Amino acid sequence: MITFDNVNKYYGSYHALNGISEHVAKGEVLVVCGPSGSGKSTLIRTINRLEAIASGRITLAGQDIHAPGLDVNALRAQIGFVFQQFNLFPHLSVLDNCALAPQRLRGLTRKDAEERALGLLDRVGLAHKAQAMPAALSGGQQQRVAIARALAMQPPLMLFDEPTSALDPEMVGEVLQVMRDLARDGMTMVCVTHEMGFARDVADRVWFMDHGQVLERGAPGEFFARPQHARTRQFLSDICTPFGVSG
Repeated sequence: MITFDNVNKYYGSYHALNGISEHVAKGEVLVVCGPSGSGKSTLIRTINRLEAIASGRITLAGQDIHAPGLDVNALRAQIGFVFQQFNLFPHLSVLDNCALAPQRLRGLTRKDAEERALGLLDRVGLAHKAQAMPAALSGGQQQRVAIARALAMQPPLMLFDEPTSALDPEMVGEVLQVMRDLARDGMTMVCVTHEMGFARDVADRVWFMDHGQVLERGAPGEFFARPQHARTRQFLSDICTPFGVSG
């Protein structure tokens, strides 16, 4: 579904993505991990054009997504994106947050959009909060609404950029459970996360990034039991000790 062909990205003189050549298959759950500043979030944001690239090529279902003249809004309508900070519209109810884009971008009637939204809110366990305002929800509930909102566009691809990093620890599990359910349903997912339990249990593959490069990739069993790169071994050692640095 996604290919990266020698992708490079700079911030000034800083080489944020360095010659990335990888692929993500349809229906695959990919977890991208690594220390802070390794390029994980930059990489995922290039997939929906939130970040431009300096050189190389990224294709989504065969389409060059950084080609001149591409309809960026049409591209983004195919990609669900869940951010760290929820980004719900504070002046809209939970239901309206989820129903707005299908009306504006897919041409659904209000009734049909609300029916779809209610179904998705039920899927994430929040149908009873449909009329609530975002400020009345916990962080975990807001993130589950953000997932439902992204799913309302029926995208073939979901991107998650550290979706649990802004949550209190007791709220993390409820968000990860929704992501597990999506994975079981066959959704193609790219997840930047430090939640190694999720990676171990749910991912089809794990990439480890550092200094703008993918240093290691593999199935979770191999990745966690027999990491090949010294930097991967150090990272896993750090995050698996009580006072390790998670990045």
